[in-house]
Amino acid sequence: MIPQRFQPILFAAILSGLMSFIVAGIATLRSVGMDPALITLWTQNWLFSWAVACPTAYVIAPFARRLSLRMTAGPE
Repeated sequence: MIPQRFQPILFAAILSGLMSFIVAGIATLRSVGMDPALITLWTQNWLFSWAVACPTAYVIAPFARRLSLRMTAGPE
């Protein structure tokens, strides 16, 4: 089992992986249509996207967390 202290890193990796997978799939499908090479192209695009999205998530997460805390009300 992974220690709890690594949860934020794991969360960012999983979230960025899933989000980039979905977005890359939609973008690839819109770009090439139902091409026989769709799965190969999707995978290639996803791996590149994830390579950008994962480090970006690590950098942006603290800012997004602070912004979301400012935009929401505290306990009442």
